[in-house]
Amino acid sequence: MSGGDGRSPGATTQTGGPSSPAPATNQQGKVVCCMTTKAEKPTLQGQRIKTRKRDEKAKYDPVGFRDAILLGLSEAGTDLEAVNKYLDQAGSKLKYRTYGETLFDILIAGGILTPGGGISEDGIDSGPVRTDMCIFGSPDDSYETLRGYATVFTRLMRRYKYLEKMFYEEMKKVLVYLKGFREGDRVRLARCVAMWTSDSLLDPKVLATLLQDHLVKDGLAADFLCEVLLTAKNLRDINTVRSLLRKAGMDSRLMELLQANKRTDENFKNLFQQKGLAEILGIHRNLEKETSLKELQIYLTQQVNEGASVRDITVGVQEIAKKNNIQEPQIVSSIWSSVMEAVEWNKKEELVADQALKHLRVYAPLFAANTQSDRAELTLLVKVQEFCYDNMNFMKVFQKIVVLFYRSEVLSEEVILKWYKDGHATKGKSIFLDQLKKFVEWLNNAEEESEESEEEEED
Repeated sequence: MSGGDGRSPGATTQTGGPSSPAPATNQQGKVVCCMTTKAEKPTLQGQRIKTRKRDEKAKYDPVGFRDAILLGLSEAGTDLEAVNKYLDQAGSKLKYRTYGETLFDILIAGGILTPGGGISEDGIDSGPVRTDMCIFGSPDDSYETLRGYATVFTRLMRRYKYLEKMFYEEMKKVLVYLKGFREGDRVRLARCVAMWTSDSLLDPKVLATLLQDHLVKDGLAADFLCEVLLTAKNLRDINTVRSLLRKAGMDSRLMELLQANKRTDENFKNLFQQKGLAEILGIHRNLEKETSLKELQIYLTQQVNEGASVRDITVGVQEIAKKNNIQEPQIVSSIWSSVMEAVEWNKKEELVADQALKHLRVYAPLFAANTQSDRAELTLLVKVQEFCYDNMNFMKVFQKIVVLFYRSEVLSEEVILKWYKDGHATKGKSIFLDQLKKFVEWLNNAEEESEESEEEEED
């Protein structure tokens, strides 16, 4: 007799295929478990995961680093050679990469600097927090003494190159703190900065950090920079000062050292004369001229490229020259450069002559208006010579340009003869003198004929 489900008692259903295992039962025939081929997934609850050593972050401990450095410096004593040796060896044990800023704080000021320029007293109960074996602790501020302390930094960074970038960032911070240092410490630091920048250990751009309101207001920026420049001048020469200012980007910003309401030529002059840096005034004047010439060059280039009329360009040039007191030789040099750079010259030598003469004929009145002196004419003639030498396709065009300028009343015969005799440049002189030989002979003959004619008229 069959059950309600149509299956005989004891019959089995094969759902898993012939190899599927039967469910396990106990003595009473009840199923106690069902076997499975999958293992149970572990859970995170209540389990402790072990952290790998390389994943653990070391505690940042600048105070501990400071204590270690102070101990080493104490053992080295006042012998700078022993200090250098200790710092060189300590780099393999202590973490300079992590504590480079702290290391420089100690070597400059003797301890960890706090905002404003003070020394941190963290951990003072456990021992000293500063050392005198630093720049601020040097016995005196003479160049000879400070050179030894500055060399500590030089040797350290030659040994550990990665410290150079950290040193630059450190110095930007230290310069901001100038107000918190004693006057003698500022002098010591300025002299060392001069040594570091002159020796290319420290990028001079760091000096631009001085141009902050609170440093300018108190005169600290001017005093510090002047001490740096004076040291560079005394240890090297004025050319080093000029180079230092240019690399720092400070040559055009010197007036910013004065308070806004005191930025006058008179105050500027007094500042550098009182500091023993009168040469700075000359550097500043030359820079102003360079800036003015750049303004003129930009104007000329723009006007020529846009095809402005020669008459308008002439008026504009005269206005800029008058405003900036630019002399004719400088003006005509700028005109020549702008006019010649405005053209893409033909690379074929036989075609470039016609192209050049046609182009220069247009601008001849502009040249003529700015060559009223013999000096300006000679300057232009030398510029033409050097251009033709530097651009080989123009080597045979020189004589034609000179004749064009003569006929356009840009160049006088006196100046051409002066150039031919002893006013020429060395570049290609034999070639160009030979080119101009027949023309010069013609000028001489014309001059003689003119003199004879004048004598006949007098008779």
